[in-house]
Order: sequence, then C-alpha cells, then structure tokens
Amino acid sequence: MNSENAPLSSSSKPLLRALKGEAVWPPPIWLMRQAGRYLPEFRAMRDKADFLTRCMTPDMAEELTLQPIRRYGMDGAILFSDILILPWAMGQSLEFIEGRGPVLGAIRSAADLERLDPKRVLEATAPVRETLSRLSKSLPDVTTLLGFAGSPFTVACYMVEGGGSRDFAATRQMMQTEPMLFDRLIETLTVSTAEMLCGQIEAGAEAVMLFDSWAGILPPTAFRRYVIEPTRQIVRHIREKHPGTPIIGFPRLGGIMVREYAEQTGVNTLALDTVADPAQIAELVPEITLQGNLDPMALFSGGEAMIREAKAIRDSLKGRPHVFNLGHGVMQHTPPENVGALVDAVRAL
Repeated sequence: MNSENAPLSSSSKPLLRALKGEAVWPPPIWLMRQAGRYLPEFRAMRDKADFLTRCMTPDMAEELTLQPIRRYGMDGAILFSDILILPWAMGQSLEFIEGRGPVLGAIRSAADLERLDPKRVLEATAPVRETLSRLSKSLPDVTTLLGFAGSPFTVACYMVEGGGSRDFAATRQMMQTEPMLFDRLIETLTVSTAEMLCGQIEAGAEAVMLFDSWAGILPPTAFRRYVIEPTRQIVRHIREKHPGTPIIGFPRLGGIMVREYAEQTGVNTLALDTVADPAQIAELVPEITLQGNLDPMALFSGGEAMIREAKAIRDSLKGRPHVFNLGHGVMQHTPPENVGALVDAVRAL
C-alpha cells in the first residue's frame, strides 16, 4: 500500500491509480447504478426500447453509460449492462418485466443445464464488447472504464430460481440435495465469467468488478466453496491473460468472511456493503484497496446528514487506497441533485 504522499503512478486517472493500490486524496468516486432510473435522461431512453435491447444495442448502452459522466464527472464509468446477460448468452430465456424484474427459464435439472451452451457466449456478447470499444474512445481522458459480471453464485441464484427471490430456497435446496448438479452449474459459470471478463478487458475495460449480491445468504463452509473458490479461479484466469488489470470484488453482506475473501481470492479491491464498518475492515485487510460504502438511503435523503456521513467515511480511510462509492446501488427515486451534492462533498478539501 502506498502512502498518501507517494509519487503518482503513470496513469492520470485517479480511479485507476486507487484500484492499483495508490492512496489518492480526495478519493475517486463512482456509484453503483449511477446510470439509472433516477436520471431524467435515462428515463427518456427507457421509453425507446426494453431493457435487454438497451443493454445489447451499442448506441444505447454507450449513451446510458455516458449520462452520469456528463452530469457529474464521475471518476469511473461502468458499462451499462446486466449480470444476467451471461445466462442469456448461454441460451437461457430472459425477460425483464416492469414491476417484477428478471424472469428466466428456471434451471432445475441436468437436462435444463445441458440446454445451456457456453460456446454461444463470445458471439452473443459481441455487442457488449462493441459498447466498451466505443466508450474507450468517447470517455474523458481522466475517466476509468469499468467492465463487470455477476459472480457465479449470485448468477446461479437467479438461474435456478427463475428470477429474484426473498430467500433463494430452490437454489439452497439444490446445493443440499443435488450438490453435483449445482457444482456443474457453478463450474460452467466460473469458466464463462472469466472468459467474458477477459473479452471485456480486451475490448477496452481498464478494470472489472464481480458482483456477488447474494453471498451473504451462505454459511461459512458454503461461502468458501461457492463464493471464494470461484472468485479465486476467475481472478487467476484474468491475471494469466491480463496481469495488470485491477479486479474489484463485492461479496455483499459477507460479514466477517470478507477477510478470507480478500486474502484468498486475490482481488485488488474489496467493495464494502452498507453494514460494513470501513475503519474495522481496514484493520482486517490492511493491504488492499477498499471501495464504498455510503448507505443509498442517505443519498436518497440528502442534506447535511448525507454530507456528514459521506465525509466521515472518506476521512476514516484517508491515507490508504480508497474508492468512494455506495454500499449498494443508487435508489430509483433518488433526487439527481443529491448525487451532485455527494460528489462535491467527497471532493471538497
């Protein structure tokens, strides 16, 4: 870990420097779901095409990625896409229904799994790589381009359930009663995720993030098996092909297990959820960049309370590599002016 006064890296991009282990002050900022329904310009685009079409049409995906960069000057631009593009690319049916979310053809048997074809992924995700290629040319010189994917366990949850769930009971039952089938699914996703992320890097992504949104529903043994181990394999695969590309891991609600996650997976940056105490996590994992972790509700509410909380998080991590972000994504009805005020507060000295 570099000190706050360490010499600048060769990059002029604050976020990329922080992701590579430099303590940048003030910390760079970007937000999960920064391109989203809280922006009027995003809602205007939403009326032109369904969600999947927007993800898979480079003109639209590029524009949606750029909107928060134009408005706020974020240090990072994260590709407008979705973690369920991968199962869709393998042949699983996928539809996004307003008010309900994603609906997939549930994977409940070996026959269901056999119908998936990982060989389709490269061709099916070509529009995503085209979007990244365009963004690498259209973004400001100081902005870091981020690619991403869902982590195998979280993506498997949606694939097995056929959509979102409160408790992912079918997924957890498959883990218990058909472990070989679930292992095959995780293995398929691990290989395909690693290859897809390498494709994103080759198309222009300067760093990538793994979202494990449902890691926190697992007990420790299963967490090690289905969260840590697949992530470790993905990181190893990326490092073999693209050793200099930073990787952000987000094991949401992982609790004390995030220490093992950080130590064993090899990610460069640990993204913290809302319930994590940044100062305590900093003591547990001293040699890694931390990302996060303002409560999205604080951003939604805005005002002086938001500014105080944001500066407290920022200041608690001064002197070590830190990327300011939320503990989860921007909420749908967040006032856009609150986001602007947050960016100003984090950057204010």
